[in-house]
Amino acid sequence: MNLVTLPQELSVYQVADLKEIDFTQQPLFISVTEEEISVVSATANVPTNTINREDSWKAFKIEGVLDFSLVGILAKIAALLAEKEISIFAVSTYNTDYVLIKTDKFDAAITALREGGYTVA
Repeated sequence: MNLVTLPQELSVYQVADLKEIDFTQQPLFISVTEEEISVVSATANVPTNTINREDSWKAFKIEGVLDFSLVGILAKIAALLAEKEISIFAVSTYNTDYVLIKTDKFDAAITALREGGYTVA
């Protein structure tokens, strides 16, 4: 399976209002619940008014469109990284999954994934 490295540094943050977000940016992941509005986007595009913010994330995208009937893809990646004590923040879209890893652990994650049989580009 191929993993593609996203080029930009990412941030995970919360905002009080969706009006704070530039919807034209990519990548952009938004979750809205009764408790919060959580966003993942390029660090360069984080608005000035955030409630909480965590910078220094990099991401892999699982290449291709994943059928909903596939089982264990994200679990296998998470398990390989957990063995190396590398935590993840996962984001899923209709087509695929993204795995965010703190920047200081990213090189170790690449090594672990390659050792686990993944191609990382």
